[in-house]
Amino acid sequence: MLQDAKDLQNKAVAELYSKAHGQKKELTFRAPTGSGKTRMMADFMNRLLAEQRDLVFLVSTLSKGNLAQQNYDTFLSCAQSGVFPELSPYLINTEISGEEELYIPTDYNVYVLPRDLYKAGGILMRGAFDCFLRTMTDGYIGTGKGKRIYLIKDECHQATNNLDDISGSYFGRIFNFSATPKLSRGQVPDVQISDEDAVAAKLIKRVELIEDENVTVDDAIDKFLEIKTQYNNLLGVHPCLIIQISNKDKAEEEWNDKIKPALDKHQALKWMVIVNTYKTTGAEDKAKELLCDTNDDVKKKLPVARWKDYAKGDNSTIDVIIFKMVISEGWDIPRACMLFQVRDTQSKQLDEQVMGRVRRNPRLSDFESLSEEAQELASTAWVWGIKPDSMKQIMPVRLWKLGNVNVQEQFRVKTTRLTDLTERKDFNIHSFMKTQNKPVAYQDIFSLYKKMKQGDNALQDMCFDYANEDYIQWWTFMEHYDKVKREYDTYVCDYAKSMVEDKEVSFPVNSTYMDSVNRHEIEDWIWCRKDSSSATFAFDSDAEREWANYLASKIAVREAAEVVKLGDDDERYLWGKNFPYNSEIKYEYYSTGIHKSYPDFILKDKRGRIHIFEVKSVNGNGAVGFDPQEYEAKINELKECYKAASAKLKNHLFYIPIKKGDDWQIFRYKDGEELPMTKQQFRASFNEG
Repeated sequence: MLQDAKDLQNKAVAELYSKAHGQKKELTFRAPTGSGKTRMMADFMNRLLAEQRDLVFLVSTLSKGNLAQQNYDTFLSCAQSGVFPELSPYLINTEISGEEELYIPTDYNVYVLPRDLYKAGGILMRGAFDCFLRTMTDGYIGTGKGKRIYLIKDECHQATNNLDDISGSYFGRIFNFSATPKLSRGQVPDVQISDEDAVAAKLIKRVELIEDENVTVDDAIDKFLEIKTQYNNLLGVHPCLIIQISNKDKAEEEWNDKIKPALDKHQALKWMVIVNTYKTTGAEDKAKELLCDTNDDVKKKLPVARWKDYAKGDNSTIDVIIFKMVISEGWDIPRACMLFQVRDTQSKQLDEQVMGRVRRNPRLSDFESLSEEAQELASTAWVWGIKPDSMKQIMPVRLWKLGNVNVQEQFRVKTTRLTDLTERKDFNIHSFMKTQNKPVAYQDIFSLYKKMKQGDNALQDMCFDYANEDYIQWWTFMEHYDKVKREYDTYVCDYAKSMVEDKEVSFPVNSTYMDSVNRHEIEDWIWCRKDSSSATFAFDSDAEREWANYLASKIAVREAAEVVKLGDDDERYLWGKNFPYNSEIKYEYYSTGIHKSYPDFILKDKRGRIHIFEVKSVNGNGAVGFDPQEYEAKINELKECYKAASAKLKNHLFYIPIKKGDDWQIFRYKDGEELPMTKQQFRASFNEG
């Protein structure tokens, strides 16, 4: 997994862990589907259990889609592998026979409860669950175990009325987890991972949303066939197209009239349809039935109840899956990359939970090993349907076609990267290990494995290279892991030694940005919107929008930037936003791991110099989870990075404009020197020799 993805998850868990020590009884954690929410939940529980031995977690999750079993399996795997060793999970179920009494053991610390088991008339409602809760707490005077129970509501947007009724009696804290928390129930996120951050870290795919109502099932299948070979060849993954029936009452009609005829044109495609439908049995009565069919031999071998498990597997040969409601939550199928919503007059907006089924990264664990083409493929989902109101619009942009002028050739930017310890000329891991004392007794393998998995990716690679499949070598490396890490950190943090000039790159021909309220009209830079409807662009923050406005003004760009003329009355200035999507303009820095900084704006002046801007604001603006100390620490890290990069890259000037209150403080980096500046000094510096 990319270091940025791991850091994003770790930061979110650390923030939730910190807030769990506050006074607020109920906290809400929001993370998009596919971003590793269950694993982050396990990490969060593990941290609290490590310090609070009298603590027990009850994880309430949906009964449908086998989600409870999936959560339990994840928790058990994390515990047994040593990644989160404090977890001792138990799956509550009601599979008892005859007159046998249901019993829930009390020697675990994580209990997974399928929500629908605790409902009126259910076995748990007959006293077994109440007995369990009383026994775990102080419910029985003098006989209770004295445990504190924290309730985790997984997929908290779904109601848990029966548990809510007893929450005041048994649950000390409540933690809501969901990709779509219910604001109407007061589930305002206290900690969240935004879709933008998750996409940037490659945790989830970006969505290419097609809202054209004239697009048909045939069009979706044609697109699927176009990328199927690429998926197999570049990713080693068999892709999948999900088709969502728009209306349960019209399921059979849509299947027979729209979907099945389109599939019949492609006999090589394997498909499966599992849809709950309703038929009129008399008067106003409706009876539920299941529309199930497949052209795969699996129909002859497996019962319908197991079709979903077969279809979601990485090695499944099913190309197309047709569903209605069963794909909303709790069904992980990373190989799915396309979603088509059958449209009719009653079609509703796409559910973000449904869209989440096709946003999981199919090669998340080894994403960094893929080629650029493969990474792009694994990071894209195609969706045809009606956009949810809550989903921000993705705006495609392209470079202006400036006659015979090639913008990319005119605009060359040098970048830097950090070398790791393996590239240090005077360091050899085998020689280093020979100088270390052999341990008298080895530490337990689970603790060492946990340390390795939580460490930097580069150190993991170094460990495996050194061990070369010899477990004693691996054990030896991990015994001295802290010493190796000190050597690693000391080297990488010394930018004078570790930072080297990397590729000379330019802006991509095509990119995208996420629409926001921070908009500004810019007509004469290198970008244009693909829809050609407007010259208005959106920015990530109000501070970034304000700085873009300043650069676009006469007192900045028009006095300094190089100009490309299209005609007598039309010209473009060589500057633009460095939209991160597809961009190679990035600079590596170190902070508990190697990260990439994508500066906000790049400008080429009339002297051929490159000016690079990373805009910051310390105002906070009331943003959820804004930590001033952490933010300022990151700014200081970027200052060191840009200072070192300016020493390596001649003719490149770096700036960090910081908004504080209504004022701006600008830090310029040139030839390895820092110079604080005002706006007036910044303007004057453009014309310096």
